[in-house]
Order: sequence, then C-alpha cells, then structure tokens
Amino acid sequence: MSMKYSTKVMEHFANPHNVGQIKDADGIGYVGNPVCGDIMELYIKVKDDVITDAKFKTFGCGAAIATSSMVTDMVKGKSLEEALKISNKAVAEALDGLPPMKMHCSVLAEQALHSAIDDYFKRRGLPSPVKIKPDAHLHMGEGEKAHVKEE
Repeated sequence: MSMKYSTKVMEHFANPHNVGQIKDADGIGYVGNPVCGDIMELYIKVKDDVITDAKFKTFGCGAAIATSSMVTDMVKGKSLEEALKISNKAVAEALDGLPPMKMHCSVLAEQALHSAIDDYFKRRGLPSPVKIKPDAHLHMGEGEKAHVKEE
C-alpha cells in the first residue's frame, strides 16, 4: 500500500524544527505507541503561562517526526490554555493532511503536548487542567492511558 505525503510533511521530516531537549524544561511529555513503536518526548519552557520554547525527541516514522516538529512550532508563543486546545486534527491540517494510516502520529503529538503541560502543573503542585480519559488508549497499549484534555 503506497502512502502519499504532503510537501509540508516531507519538509518537516527531512528538516525537522526544534529537535532536541530543553535541559531545564518546565514540563516534559512522554508518550508511545507500542503497536507501531513510535516514541515521542516533548519538552516545554514556560514563562508567565506562555510556552516560550518547545523541543522534541522522537523515535519513529517520518509522520511521527513531522507531527512532532509541527506541534512544537504551533505551541511557541501560545498560552498553556491555548496550547491545550491544539488537537491532533489541527496538527494534521497544519501539515496539509496525513494519510489515514498515519493519523495516529498526530494523536501522539497531541498527547505528548498534553502530557508536557500536565507535567508542568504537577511539578508546581498545582491542579492540572489535563485529565486522563479511560477511553484515551485508542493508540496506546492495553492498560495504558494517554493524557488528553477532558471536554
């Protein structure tokens, strides 16, 4: 089965933005998909409730790298509240679409972002606006739960 990727996906895969880690990160999100083997780590730096920097380390396919790159671009300069509204569909749309078989990569990018924001609040001993839904394991392993915003 052949999959067509948009030019934007290919650009973010070939030349990903924001690769690496933030040594003094204010929040770190870590998610993985045991079915396909993709693993994402997303780091955020926050000042006055605004994400000032975001970086990632991803082990996975081209779509996983592209979605990680795009979500880190999308969150910079956004308030934590605004960042929580970034959905997997918004990430995919910003990349001019993903093949249906690769949409799970955009889900991982959303989950990594939400996990990093959750970690930010937990490190400060504050209540987190990120809730864990029992049905959020759509692309996680049996018994694992992903961090997603509760609506």
